[in-house]
Amino acid sequence: MMNVLKQPVCVLIAFLKLLLFTVRHMDVKQQHPSLYLEVCSQSEEPCLPLHTSIALFLISYCKCKSFKVFLVSTKPDSTRSLRSQLPESLDVCETQTESLPQLVRGCRLPAVLDETGRLCRAGLAVVLRHIINKSLEDDPSRNDVQALLGFKKTCLKACAEVSKWTRLCEIGIPSAVKEHLQNPTNQYQQLPLPILTLEQRLAEPVKVHNDDKIRRQKLQEQRHNEKSESAEGQGGTDKESKSAQSSQVCDGLELRAALAKLSVNPVPALTTRENSEIRKVKTTDLPPLEHVFAEGLYFTLTDVVLLPCIHKYLRSLEAHAASALHRLPHLLRWYRRVQEVPGVLQAAMACGMALSIPQVSTSSLPEPSAPDNASSLLVQEENQETIKQPPFVGGPRPTMTKLKESGIEAVFTPHPCPAWTLPWESLPGAINPTEGKMSNIRAVRKRQQLNNLVAMVARLARPGYTVVDFCSGTGHVGIVLAHTLPDCQVILIENKEESLVRAQTRSAELGLTNIGFIQANLDYFTGAFHIGVALHACGVATDMVMEHCILAQAAFVVSPCCYGFIQNAVKFTFPKSKRFQETLTYKEHMILCRFADQTAVQLPPERRLIGKQCMGLVDLDRSWAAETHGYSVQVMTMEPESCSPKNNMLVGRPPQRRGLEVGAGQLEAPVHN
Repeated sequence: MMNVLKQPVCVLIAFLKLLLFTVRHMDVKQQHPSLYLEVCSQSEEPCLPLHTSIALFLISYCKCKSFKVFLVSTKPDSTRSLRSQLPESLDVCETQTESLPQLVRGCRLPAVLDETGRLCRAGLAVVLRHIINKSLEDDPSRNDVQALLGFKKTCLKACAEVSKWTRLCEIGIPSAVKEHLQNPTNQYQQLPLPILTLEQRLAEPVKVHNDDKIRRQKLQEQRHNEKSESAEGQGGTDKESKSAQSSQVCDGLELRAALAKLSVNPVPALTTRENSEIRKVKTTDLPPLEHVFAEGLYFTLTDVVLLPCIHKYLRSLEAHAASALHRLPHLLRWYRRVQEVPGVLQAAMACGMALSIPQVSTSSLPEPSAPDNASSLLVQEENQETIKQPPFVGGPRPTMTKLKESGIEAVFTPHPCPAWTLPWESLPGAINPTEGKMSNIRAVRKRQQLNNLVAMVARLARPGYTVVDFCSGTGHVGIVLAHTLPDCQVILIENKEESLVRAQTRSAELGLTNIGFIQANLDYFTGAFHIGVALHACGVATDMVMEHCILAQAAFVVSPCCYGFIQNAVKFTFPKSKRFQETLTYKEHMILCRFADQTAVQLPPERRLIGKQCMGLVDLDRSWAAETHGYSVQVMTMEPESCSPKNNMLVGRPPQRRGLEVGAGQLEAPVHN
């Protein structure tokens, strides 16, 4: 009788939960997403940091009204004096740091919290791209806003950890300008390296998609101009004047092409067909295109990021060291061209930026025959980083023998619970990878991989812990953890918006309430957490996750991938541990990384075995580097080994939590079930 009564009650409870979720969802859909921008205090006076000024300028340029804007300060009533720098149409409130929502509090600003309060987008480039997308949702006809995303909508999409250009624009130049503004009188003699790098980039010819037509039209206008000069003056005009006229013609053509891309009505598109003589010219003989804007020919989000920075920098130079302006001719020319873009002057004025041309004759600025020494050195260093490593001669055996002679061999800790598995048959469909778009064979392997990671996290987790799934993708790991560990808070961090939105949809289907989502690069997440997990973090992403966990004194469960992509980066040099550094060179370490990827099932068994040993050695170096911070690290193999060619797993415990692990006998079921 009791069983008969239980069934309708369970159905009623499930229906009420669904109804409550639907009502909440309907309520939040009526709200605007919240944009949080930082306010800082300089000499007791509130001011807007550069990244805040950049976000406000973009909102003004896009005429975006999709956000409720919060200015975040440490002191109450500190933003009244900043009204002149805020667009009048903007809905702005003031809040303090301690009042921020939890997800936002764990991120660097600027940040956007969506209508559900579950998805936070953090970091300058991510937030700016989101502002553009929201503006286009409101008004799809804004071609000028669409153009900001650049060719294939990839402008500033690559994260700063892997893209030198994003790092320069998002971090390097704003940081250099900030440092300069703090002490302008002592900074002008040595121009900042990021500024010099940008100056040199603006001096280089550019390549844009399908630029052949524009280059032929440029050649045609050049020849037409030469014929006109010859007919008019028969050589009477001086050489310097001719060069200036030619430059103005070319500059006009490229600027017209750039403005035509914005679909501005007064600017005609380039439709003139070249004559047959021009069409026969080889592509290699066509004149190069000069930079009009930061990324080449077209006005993009990069120019939006740079404008507030360069505006403040040039104004400071003009006030403290006007003579230094002559060293930046291309930057000044870019600054002038940006002001010709329709809407820029109006948007800047709304944000309290009075754009003007510095008091220096840009038409007579000398073209630098060679880059500044500091700039040249920086460019040389960057070029050296991008040069591919020469092909390795021979296999990994000499390197492995060298390590063995020094007493270094791969060591794999036995798996503590090789037979443990999640109850997949009884789990909701939205959790099971077989419900996704992957093949059945791949889905089975994915479930096996998840068994391993969930088992290790369950050993470490306690009620109230925060678990962060780094590089989460569509949330296979994080969603299983949130369902399996209901007493823990799970945060998914991913820089691909499409993947994170899919993960959010899946979690909503399950009605999970202990899960949050952050679209950001790892550096923009600063929140405290207890356990970090990552499944198949590619290349140095594994090292970035481990570093983040070490800084937070959190345990980690990481499965590396793509060893061949490991290379020296801004934050890491390889080998990482002292013993490996004393034994191997960087190139020898790269041999190990290259052959660590030789573990595919179609390869001969002996070759796969060597690949597995190389994987173990690379991860041993990683584990020893972590142990210098007091960690206890184990390198083990997932069970079964066939679950993935990249089946290594690193489990690290910080010093203060070494005593928290439970015995393998307690892993018959997840700890919190």
